[in-house]
Amino acid sequence: MKQSQQKLKLLYLMKILLEKTDEEHHITVPEMIRELEALGISAERKSVYSDLEYLQLYGVDICSERGKTHGYYVASRDFELPELKLLVDSVQASKFITKKKSLELISKIEKLTSHENAKKLHRQVYVLDRVKTLNEQIYYNVDKIHDAIAADKQITFRYFDLNVDKQKVFRKEGKVYQETPVALTWDDENYYMIAYKPKYDHFTHYRVDRMDAIDVTDEARMMPEKEFDLSKYSRAVFSMFGGEETDVCLWFDNSLVGVVFDRFGTDIPIRKVDETHFTCNVKVAVSPHFLTWMMSFGNRAKILSPEPVVEELTKLVKEMQELYGM
Repeated sequence: MKQSQQKLKLLYLMKILLEKTDEEHHITVPEMIRELEALGISAERKSVYSDLEYLQLYGVDICSERGKTHGYYVASRDFELPELKLLVDSVQASKFITKKKSLELISKIEKLTSHENAKKLHRQVYVLDRVKTLNEQIYYNVDKIHDAIAADKQITFRYFDLNVDKQKVFRKEGKVYQETPVALTWDDENYYMIAYKPKYDHFTHYRVDRMDAIDVTDEARMMPEKEFDLSKYSRAVFSMFGGEETDVCLWFDNSLVGVVFDRFGTDIPIRKVDETHFTCNVKVAVSPHFLTWMMSFGNRAKILSPEPVVEELTKLVKEMQELYGM
């Protein structure tokens, strides 16, 4: 047993260096020897120096710094601390990842750096009060949808909403949906599956955390003739609220040009109306979400055409006035 432990010395030494050192925290050779002895592995100073050279040849970026003591540390890793902070921020901000899974993922991310740096990551974890999905199945759903797309197969599933008691209420009385998955996208803090409906020659989408009992079928996907443009679809569909896609002409104050570019992309043509306003023509799915987005800018934004869309906004304004007794 002792001999087999000795054979693991190099691996344990690498583990010690990765877990206990970084640019701010160094370890001396005597400290390495003590750490190895605590694991039941005897080591001499000369053999440790030799092991450090082997690890450097293997690709571990081990640096040394002379001071009162001669300390060693791992200078660079696959992920630097700022990159890990971005990953932690993304996980904790993701509404489609449950609280339980968020904490599990962040715990795994922390293992990609030293113990001391992991403490810095843990201090910025704010998961418990975030809005999170309740569906623990979402990870398996994503995996199955990816498998179906890779295998060029259709999928079946049931789709549900939540009632006021947080219970599942299946749409179409629990009817099984059969769809052609095209892509997965993350929009407005939710994960969506984009599907193609050949019967109507258009695309639709489903929230992945609202999908249940997903199965990959033996039937091949029925794909559109034209290649699907996910970025174009995301720009047209406001926060995944469906509606009939329509060409609209919009009028904006110049102060909103950045907002317009963020929403529709910088490649859309804009026309100056005067020194303070511009117009643009875009294709959008006309939904209440799009209309309220326009309303949120007050008198700095206006729908110019087509008339049916202008009428929809006017109707929505009247309904809001009635709701508030105005």
